[in-house]
Amino acid sequence: MVIFAIKAVSSRMMLRAVIYLLFVLIGIAGIYFLVDYAFLAAVQLAVYAGGVIVLIIFSVLLVHHIELRLELSSVSQRILSGILTLAGISVTLFAIHTYEFNPVENYNSIEVSQIGNLLLSYKDGGFILPFEVISVLLVAVMIGAIVIAKGKKLGE
Repeated sequence: MVIFAIKAVSSRMMLRAVIYLLFVLIGIAGIYFLVDYAFLAAVQLAVYAGGVIVLIIFSVLLVHHIELRLELSSVSQRILSGILTLAGISVTLFAIHTYEFNPVENYNSIEVSQIGNLLLSYKDGGFILPFEVISVLLVAVMIGAIVIAKGKKLGE
C-alpha cells in the first residue's frame, strides 16, 4: 500500500495515478477485513474503491486526456512535502506509541444484517441521510475530476 501510495502521488500519468490510488483503497479495505470490520471494508470497496475511482476514470476518459502528463513539482516543493510527510508519520507513531490502549469490557457485537436494516431506515437511528450525502460526494468527485482533467482548457 505504501508503494502504491507513493506511486499515486509521484506518477505524472493521470490514469496511472488513479489506478495506483485504486490499489491503495483496496489495501485499506483489506486491513478492515483483517481486523474483522467486514461492513466497513465493504463500504470502503463500494464507495471509494468502486464509486470514486470509477467516477475519476470515467471523467478522465470523458475529457479525452487519458495520456495527460501532470506537471513536475519543483525540488523545493518535493523537499517540503517530504519533511511534512515525515513530520506527520512521526506524530502519528508517537501518538500510537504513547496512547494507553485499554480493553473494552462491555463489547457488544452487531451483525451486518442489523446494520443493513438501520441503513435503509428513515426513522430514528436510520442512516438514509448518509447515503444521500455519499451520492453528493460522488457527484462532487466527478466534477472535481473533470476540472482537474480539463486543466487549462477549462479556463479558456
